[in-house]
Amino acid sequence: MPMPHPTVSDFQFISAGTTPPSNADCEAVGRTCYTPQAIQSAYNVGPLYAHVPSYDGTGTTIAIVDSWGSDTMAHDLHVFNNAFGLRHMCGEEGVTCTAGMPTFKVWYPNGAPANKAPSGKGPGLEDKSAWALEVALDVETAHAMAPGANILLVAPTGSETLGVQGFPNMMKAEKYIVDNHMAQVISQSFASAEDAFGSGASLENLRDAFKAAANNGVTVFGSSGDGGTANGTKQPVGKGGNLIPYPTVVWPASDPLVTGVGGTYLCTNPLAGTNDPRSSYFVLGVGGKCGSDTYNPGHNLAEVAWTFSGGGFSSIFAKPAYQGALPPGSTTIGSMRGVPDIALQASAGTGALVYLSLPPDGDGSNVGNTGWYDIGGTSLSAPQWAGLAAIGAQMNGHGLGPINAALYQLAANPAKYSADFFDVATNNTNQGDPSIPGYPATTGWDPVTGLGTPNAAMLLPDLVALVP
Repeated sequence: MPMPHPTVSDFQFISAGTTPPSNADCEAVGRTCYTPQAIQSAYNVGPLYAHVPSYDGTGTTIAIVDSWGSDTMAHDLHVFNNAFGLRHMCGEEGVTCTAGMPTFKVWYPNGAPANKAPSGKGPGLEDKSAWALEVALDVETAHAMAPGANILLVAPTGSETLGVQGFPNMMKAEKYIVDNHMAQVISQSFASAEDAFGSGASLENLRDAFKAAANNGVTVFGSSGDGGTANGTKQPVGKGGNLIPYPTVVWPASDPLVTGVGGTYLCTNPLAGTNDPRSSYFVLGVGGKCGSDTYNPGHNLAEVAWTFSGGGFSSIFAKPAYQGALPPGSTTIGSMRGVPDIALQASAGTGALVYLSLPPDGDGSNVGNTGWYDIGGTSLSAPQWAGLAAIGAQMNGHGLGPINAALYQLAANPAKYSADFFDVATNNTNQGDPSIPGYPATTGWDPVTGLGTPNAAMLLPDLVALVP
């Protein structure tokens, strides 16, 4: 059985201290860094917050599933919220809980892990700090999108290959969450190639949580991966893996019961306030393909399809009925499930600012400094979409459950599609490896950005109107 790996693919340390770096600090290393307010502007979330009562996720819970967790998350969340003037949470370091305050909690379904991995390499011995950036990214950006929602960080132990930890632990934890009504939304920023599993049957054995979620009104998101169409097999810790020599997609995003989330380069104003209109931003040579005369020739694009956005067609799951009707001009979906369903900002070239203070604590750490990072990957897009679903659940009065059928129904209506989605039809591909063919980002649905990105103030009311 393959191991789940975090889909945070690229990160850049920008600055130390608790004050966020400036736009100039980010551009000095070739990146455009987005504050929570600039992201809220880009996806038109402000009108939802301004509604009376505010649609901000209040009364809902987002479960974020990440191996190991992070010892400093409560502290880091406090620094993040102070820095950007976001709502504080009961469970943050140094916060006095009051009635009505959203909560941050950590649940260790297998018991809290030791601070350091045991010496040597072997099953389950991956250093837990390898997931520290992922944890900070997921928690902080989900909270930034839905500042009123509760967050439950689910931190199972183990992320290895032999089937006794890793995926089984994660799926058992998710099933428990669903069965015990602990969350309305689940965010999964981890993945493994479908073809890395021994068989479709071995993957099928892990799907109980998703089936339960579908029957209990829980919405599940999965990152579509950060290799474009290129993925690898996963071997035991310390032995590496091999490139699969043909286009592949990753699970859980490929599961028909999961909403697969792909990614874009976000080319909007990084200094925008929440209620500012969406506007394009261009600096030559900065921000990945946003700053390219080739891929952004008129310098007026708000988003460009991300080169490394995972996507393509499942080798295991047949095309679900909801993908039978697509917007005009879409890439054809044949007999197998197309991935992803939707997208959001993902490239670290145009990434989100995240604060992290967990220092290196052993072999395998990806954390070198305390401070502010610019981080990307479909790890960034999935938890932000989870925040939007939490807002939708608040509007609905209960969880939305599986949303894919409603998304595609809206998208098949030309008027709704143009109002509710930002179509990212830039025609560049997700060929993440030169030896593996990619797919172009076409009009309508495509295997890079799915149906596109959300115009939240328009999409969420329409989505809520279609779900039970």
